[in-house]
Amino acid sequence: MIAILKYNAGNVTSVENAINKLGYSTVITDDNSILESADKVIFPGVGEAGSAMRHLKEKGLDEVIKALKQPVLGICLGMQLMCTYSEEGDTLGLGIFETQVKQFPPKDLVPHTGWNNFTSMKSKLFENIQARNDFYFVHSYYAEICKETIAVTDYILPFSAALKKDNFYATQFHPEKSADVGIQLLKNFLKL
Repeated sequence: MIAILKYNAGNVTSVENAINKLGYSTVITDDNSILESADKVIFPGVGEAGSAMRHLKEKGLDEVIKALKQPVLGICLGMQLMCTYSEEGDTLGLGIFETQVKQFPPKDLVPHTGWNNFTSMKSKLFENIQARNDFYFVHSYYAEICKETIAVTDYILPFSAALKKDNFYATQFHPEKSADVGIQLLKNFLKL
């Protein structure tokens, strides 16, 4: 069973639909015991970092997420909240990835919306995916490149398109909105 984290951030239904299309059963939940017993956990999100983190803390989900042992995939805001700090709302993150999330300069060129490819893809997450393949991005904040960066995209400046540490994976782009190549990435994650 694949648990999709429910935490007051959007985009949960499109992730659920993509996973269900692949033949997996899903549950959208904020129940600690279900999250802990799931085969995989997906931490999606569209929204604002400060309010999303407050909601996670109110529900005790911040500590539950950090303690998960199965593969976990953060998507967009989910990825950003897994970092140490976000300039959005002056927000302390979960600290899973040792990098900060900053706003793109200059503000008149954000959000970064559209299709981009990567350089430097280093993970089984990208099996059967080529560097020239494009994924869909929509974000105004980016995670700085760090030792846990497994893919880099350049928009205004190079940033972490994907991160990995231990059982935690994360993408700034939206695989569930990235057509066939996004479905391939989700398949790769679900096979881990």
